[in-house]
Amino acid sequence: MKIYILLIAGLLCGNILSAQTTPTKQLQDNARTLLQQGDFDNAIKALETARLQDPNSLEVMRDLCYTYFLKRDFAKAIETGKIMVARPDADQQSFQVLGLAYKAVADYKEAGKLYRQALRKFPNSGVIYNEYGELSAMDKDMDEAIAQWEKGIEADPNYSGNYYNAAMYYSRAGNPFRAVVYGEIFLNQESFTTRALEFKQTLFDTYKTLLVPGTIRSLQGAKGATAFEKAALESLGKSANTMSGVVSVESLANLRSQFLLDWIQEKQKKYPFRLFDHLHYLLTNKLFDAYHYWLFAPPVANENAYQAWRNSHTKEADAFKKLQESMIFKIPAGQYYFGQ
Repeated sequence: MKIYILLIAGLLCGNILSAQTTPTKQLQDNARTLLQQGDFDNAIKALETARLQDPNSLEVMRDLCYTYFLKRDFAKAIETGKIMVARPDADQQSFQVLGLAYKAVADYKEAGKLYRQALRKFPNSGVIYNEYGELSAMDKDMDEAIAQWEKGIEADPNYSGNYYNAAMYYSRAGNPFRAVVYGEIFLNQESFTTRALEFKQTLFDTYKTLLVPGTIRSLQGAKGATAFEKAALESLGKSANTMSGVVSVESLANLRSQFLLDWIQEKQKKYPFRLFDHLHYLLTNKLFDAYHYWLFAPPVANENAYQAWRNSHTKEADAFKKLQESMIFKIPAGQYYFGQ
């Protein structure tokens, strides 16, 4: 699970015995260095000293709770975390760290109460919805899990974790269209992480499932399909009817370019959608193929085919790389069309 406590590397000045005279910030830096080295006991000593020096520091308390969690002293992590989240200035990370400790001891009831408390305070918190969904999945309540991830996507459309978990859920639960849409958004928001690279194979495999004859029609008629989904599946179905042969990176690029042209012409005004707008921009600026080779990077894409394309399209490949490095993919509010 992704933890959002920044471990800032610092220089270890002096030793723990003389820490009483060390400024709080330096003690925190020392503790984070010790934490990176796996020296939990001395990291805790430094943070306890920092806490005595500055008892009002939420950041020190959060680091202390997290260090207890990493040390697997879950009782102390929970004890510290309860004090932390009771503070009026407790932030989303505070609830997240305490939630990790509850999950570690499988106290799902208390973790659920904690996340509900957090959502009353932070009703638009994507990270809390994501944690709540993961808790529900751990408790084998997948209906509740996907409900929380969907709420997180609606409330905070630029937090990537909910898209990842929802995409993984739908890829297994028989809704490959939602899986590929959420999965592609996730990859554009979280482009270079390890789990993003690993997810590319899942995305490709899910596209193959989506394009099995009869699947698109079945999804159009499925109970719970939204008007947006039906419209998008209609455009996708038109493109899929012209597709022949095996599903490949190249054939997917052709199919999706036809889909986009139909979508922009007929449905874009009714359902403005950032992902499709972005893809249309890439298509009109001759960056679509470069994007697809990135989206389905080797080993999904054929390495030889990619290198051959790269050698003959250096300008396009470099232009896409420059765009990707300079652009932050963000979804505007009001573009949530799915629901559960």
